[in-house]
Amino acid sequence: MGYPDQRFDVNLSILFTELPLLERPAAAAAAGFSAVELWWPWIETPTPIRAELDALKKALDDAGTQLVGLNFYAGQLPGPDRGALSVPGEESDRFRENIEVAADFAASAGCKALNALYGNRVEGVDPQTQDALALENLVLAARAADRVGAILLVETLNKPESPLYPLVSARAAIEVVDKVNAATGLGNAKFLLDLYHLSMNGEDLSQVIKAYAARTGHVQIADNPGRGAPGTGTLPLERLLDELKDAGYAGWVGLEYKPGDRPSAEAFDWLPVSARAAR
Repeated sequence: MGYPDQRFDVNLSILFTELPLLERPAAAAAAGFSAVELWWPWIETPTPIRAELDALKKALDDAGTQLVGLNFYAGQLPGPDRGALSVPGEESDRFRENIEVAADFAASAGCKALNALYGNRVEGVDPQTQDALALENLVLAARAADRVGAILLVETLNKPESPLYPLVSARAAIEVVDKVNAATGLGNAKFLLDLYHLSMNGEDLSQVIKAYAARTGHVQIADNPGRGAPGTGTLPLERLLDELKDAGYAGWVGLEYKPGDRPSAEAFDWLPVSARAAR
């Protein structure tokens, strides 16, 4: 048990960001990792030109890294946005334009998990209107994910850092997952369980694991406080990951933490090199 018993991947949208996007897969590989994940890399456009998609695919392949998680278009992330799919008008349209692009890229890279960030509440818009739009778009995304043999992830964020994001409890995200699965009949919508976000919301992490491990499609970690590497805060991450494994979770654990003031390559000293490659 413990960290060496997990399947870790590196989030290249928060780690190795001191490097250009196309250099990050090789940097992760040089640090000993063979699996990576990404937020939608082109925050300005949901539909990048084919050459940009091909270049990222080549960078992943050349580094020998497997893409195991990819966000759909989510607006300005990092930045003020927390997704697009529940935001009426242009942002919802952009999300829809992105669905097949992201699904096709995931298929080309062998990626089996697509994360759809819900989006912030919009002043002056009825929350029920946003939720109805969100369900429409999540159903489209779930069907596209199913087409390429992938799951659709729905994520809880934390209220202190994302005060306008409505899914700030495990239960809230699970309710959305259930609605999507009921609407599609596919059963491929899953919970993205981020231990950092849940801890920031004050949830009982062990209880969340017991309740929802079976419906969890992906896990992400960072320590709290600070969103740094394991060991920089007070979360018992090693024990919590063991609890997840004991509860039947056998999927990926995304390293979605800030490296601090040091280069990203030096932010993995908590994890033996022998435990970094995908298994």
